[in-house]
Amino acid sequence: MKELYTIGHSNYTIEKFLALLKQHDINALCDVRSHPYSKYNPQFTYKALKETLKKYEIAYVFLGKELGAKPTDLSCYSEGKVQYTRLAQTKMFEDGMRRLKTGTQSYRITLMCAEKDPLNCHRMILITRYLRADKLKIQHILENGQLETQYEAEQRLIEKLKIPQQDLFFEQQIEIAYEMQSHKIAYQNNQKLTVQEENEDYEPNSTVHDWLHEENGENVF
Repeated sequence: MKELYTIGHSNYTIEKFLALLKQHDINALCDVRSHPYSKYNPQFTYKALKETLKKYEIAYVFLGKELGAKPTDLSCYSEGKVQYTRLAQTKMFEDGMRRLKTGTQSYRITLMCAEKDPLNCHRMILITRYLRADKLKIQHILENGQLETQYEAEQRLIEKLKIPQQDLFFEQQIEIAYEMQSHKIAYQNNQKLTVQEENEDYEPNSTVHDWLHEENGENVF
């Protein structure tokens, strides 16, 4: 069975981050932040991160345009809030998922976003939610280096949200939990459409964003 990992860079030092990747033999990192720039954690700005990963022979792929949580497609919004179910039905998202699945055939990939806990991040609540039916072993790399399976994370989400378990099958419980958490963490845009990751300070430059997508997306998978 093919494997897929996820990780949140949080405010880790680059040394700690690399140690976590090395611990789990990761050889490709798929960046799913909508815009991979950070003033507060410059070690995870795309240029610095890509150069660091290259030194350790870890491939870098940017799929934030396809799989990011802040789409520029206005049809994915309702009253300014991103609707994950709509986003997941777009061709852009489907293309990103297809590329990701292709990548797992040759690489040991981790998805990377900013949030430390996968329960608070779209990498689980959106992306791996729609991969759970595939023949993939999905595991989340936690701060202490331990792995949490998708099923274990889902159980923790159900408990966190206090979903009633009586008279409900697990699949019913987790679907309710996903919908609740999606509404809780999805991006709320109260102004004109912009894409800025929570807890990150990005450079909203679409020209750079498009170049980044072209340069770092096609040459690995």
